[in-house]
Amino acid sequence: MSRAERLSAQPEASEKRTMASQLEARVRQDIINGRLAPGSKLRLKELAESYDAGVIPLREALSRLAATGFVAAAEQKGFSVGHISAEEIRDITNTRLLIECQALRLSIAQGDLDWESRLIAIHHRLERLPVVDGPERMMNTDWEAAHEEFHEALLSACGSPWLIRFSGMLRDQTARYRQLSLLYTGSVERDVPHEHRSLLQAALARDAEQACALLSEHYQATTRNLLLHERLSA
Repeated sequence: MSRAERLSAQPEASEKRTMASQLEARVRQDIINGRLAPGSKLRLKELAESYDAGVIPLREALSRLAATGFVAAAEQKGFSVGHISAEEIRDITNTRLLIECQALRLSIAQGDLDWESRLIAIHHRLERLPVVDGPERMMNTDWEAAHEEFHEALLSACGSPWLIRFSGMLRDQTARYRQLSLLYTGSVERDVPHEHRSLLQAALARDAEQACALLSEHYQATTRNLLLHERLSA
């Protein structure tokens, strides 16, 4: 391929990558909110019609999601939505607590005034957003983004890029379980805003032990609610 041909091909390749990234985000969100059910087959032609997209960027998007566990890929069998299980959510929760409690202790010990100010500002936005949206009780995407930002901010002063990276990976995996918790256990009442306020107060008071105890209960409450449902009880 000549240099001119390579240069002309670059915008097309870039456009395909952009499309794949957009599709990755859309499919991921549909997995999180339950529109694509756990274990369901992801047939490329049907999905391409549904998302009004080409098969090639869609395949790339699903391959990326397979690397994160949201999608399962099997040779000769194509793609499917990753399964959910009691074993997995227990494992994710326990691993999150091991990593995030250590990161939280460090963050509380090392966080400065800017860290406190950012945490307060993020919590202010989080508290004023509704958790669910619409009659279908889908997770409010604005709340979801603010919630993720709040938990990121709690750990942000820990000084360890690896702790932050692993925490982010595990938080990503928990996202669809959090939505499923709403779908499966809508009758189980929790005062989630109070849980976040208590976490904020403990962090600002520099009470690492109390903050970690509250974080543990915050995550385990979601897990307990999920395990009430027959699809996950084990």
